[in-house]
Amino acid sequence: MSARLEVVAIDGPSGSGKSTLARALAARLGWRHLNTGAMYRAVTLAFLKDGVDLEDPAEVRDALSRVDLRMEESGQGEAHVYLGEEDVSGEIRGAAVEGLVSAVSAIPAVRTRLVELQRIEAQQEPLVAEGRDMTSVVFPDARWRFYLDASVEERAHRRQGDFQQAGRQETLPEVVEKLERRDALDSGREHSPLQWVEGVERIDSTGLDAAAVLALVLERMQGPDVNEAEGRREEHGEGTP
Repeated sequence: MSARLEVVAIDGPSGSGKSTLARALAARLGWRHLNTGAMYRAVTLAFLKDGVDLEDPAEVRDALSRVDLRMEESGQGEAHVYLGEEDVSGEIRGAAVEGLVSAVSAIPAVRTRLVELQRIEAQQEPLVAEGRDMTSVVFPDARWRFYLDASVEERAHRRQGDFQQAGRQETLPEVVEKLERRDALDSGREHSPLQWVEGVERIDSTGLDAAAVLALVLERMQGPDVNEAEGRREEHGEGTP
């Protein structure tokens, strides 16, 4: 890996707004966007379809070797996730995957394999990458690193809205409980936990809309680093899609 990767690494808990920020930032800069959470969801879906016993390391490794995962962006910048030739972008957002993804994400073999794939993606810089260990493990040498957070109440309201759009009806207390449980699992796992690390800019998005968060991040990125990167994209004819 290079000394300083032209990568914006964004971490944060569920509902903090990191996916919305990452998509908007990538579109604004004309850079590629990598949603690593979708990668873990895709592996979780593959394990569910295969009926994998998560307590059996050999079975997990065998199933992982068969996962044919591909991430693609449409011309409009929309991310699509494929298992083999099947577009599972919608299916990975289902309740079954939601309930199991933290357990799958905590498996060291899964994280090791996906970190390898994520670092391969970064070979095509510049990149905006979002997840839960982007700043601490995957891209500690990213040029820009942000940890996006918000109160659990705010995050629950946002996540409840996402569920409603997907046709899932859940009460706010139910969503809060699920978020708190996932926060505990993600921050308490032994391998690559969700955590803020020194040197990473922390942003509290409570009470801020998506445009305000984007403006704040762009302000903190201002300077020769981002300007030079954008200039190199233009020189190669890689303007905003």
